[in-house]
Amino acid sequence: MVRPSWCVAGLLRGELVRRDTRRCRHQFTRRKPHPVTDRKHEGGISITTLTASPKTPTQFGGLTLPPETLRAIQKLAWTEPTPIQTRVIPLMTEGRDLIGQAQTGSGKTGAYGIPLVERLDAAARALQALVLVPTRELALQVTEDLRVFAVERGITAVALFGGQPIERQFTALRRRPHIAVATPGRLLDHLQRRTVTLEAVTVVILDEADRMLDMGFLPDVSRILKQTPAARQTALFSATMPPAIRALAEQWLRRPVWVRIDAPMPTVETVEQYYLEVMEEDKVRALRRLLVKETIPSALVFRRTKHRVDRLARALGRDRTVGVLHGGMRQEARLQALRAFEERRTPLLITTNVASRGLDLPEVSHVINFDMPEDVDTYIHRVGRTARAGRSGTAITFVGQHDIDMFDQLQKRLGRALQRHSLNIYS
Repeated sequence: MVRPSWCVAGLLRGELVRRDTRRCRHQFTRRKPHPVTDRKHEGGISITTLTASPKTPTQFGGLTLPPETLRAIQKLAWTEPTPIQTRVIPLMTEGRDLIGQAQTGSGKTGAYGIPLVERLDAAARALQALVLVPTRELALQVTEDLRVFAVERGITAVALFGGQPIERQFTALRRRPHIAVATPGRLLDHLQRRTVTLEAVTVVILDEADRMLDMGFLPDVSRILKQTPAARQTALFSATMPPAIRALAEQWLRRPVWVRIDAPMPTVETVEQYYLEVMEEDKVRALRRLLVKETIPSALVFRRTKHRVDRLARALGRDRTVGVLHGGMRQEARLQALRAFEERRTPLLITTNVASRGLDLPEVSHVINFDMPEDVDTYIHRVGRTARAGRSGTAITFVGQHDIDMFDQLQKRLGRALQRHSLNIYS
């Protein structure tokens, strides 16, 4: 067999994103508004693009917040805001609608969570805020993060997602929480059962809107928004901005401010990145050889669909312990797979893009793109799962005969990007 041949070299440069749970100790005092550097109309949306002034404080010294919120910040031991927090907190505090374009791990939960909690009335026992998220895991994580700020003010939050007995959620809803963090499908179920009403909602957050688009949730999101008051404040957060997300923003947001945070690239110092040339039909054999020849303490292996995940797990599971994670699994099974991976009982986790965002997996030594990512942003998200919290990591992308077009896009976007891996199963 003749191996495919194409060229590529080098390493990516840039910075890795930081998680929402960054630690900081400093208090808030009110900061001056950010300078407006550009106003224009894009796709029918009135956009105000903001940039940080060189003199902008690097700590939380520019904002004034109530003592309850300051106590929560001190518990988190935060030291400085992320760029998205610096820009979004003042705007949401003012009640502005906004579009936040930033990557997972950029700190956006804190960016919208702080002003969201500040706006709510603890004495009013009604659902006042709604956060829509694409996955069950993200619903649990966002709820946990919001409770850090909410508990100091007597605000309560509930997570509503599929894969959990709905009766358990009935019990939580009877306590009349102030915030619901929900996946669209489960929230629609509650709305149809009349166990949730949105008539008192004043703030709606659409988190990871592009992932909701990928999962087919946008029609459900529109159905939900129709049941919220027209005077609500709406903030949309998305790593990418495809036309469907722009259309959603045009329809449901009122003159939003658009805050853009550039997507960081994995750094040369922390991530070793390789490509491996292999025919599509030989990828399983190449992965087996790779797992034997390299020391891989923990690896995420990405495939495009849940059916491909299951098929690869069956092939590899004959002689090694592997885990699977995808949207077709029940919640309990997903959590068990994550725990086993975190505890190194399952060193290999085969997954769809559900694991590329929103999950706290700090000790991933390798990311293996068994299937070529759909686009450059997906590549960045996947590779960003390794080399977190100052650790080093390795990313290996399999490039088959059907992957050349996407591989060319990676080269065009990233320049001298990837090193050729030394493994050659054909020699």
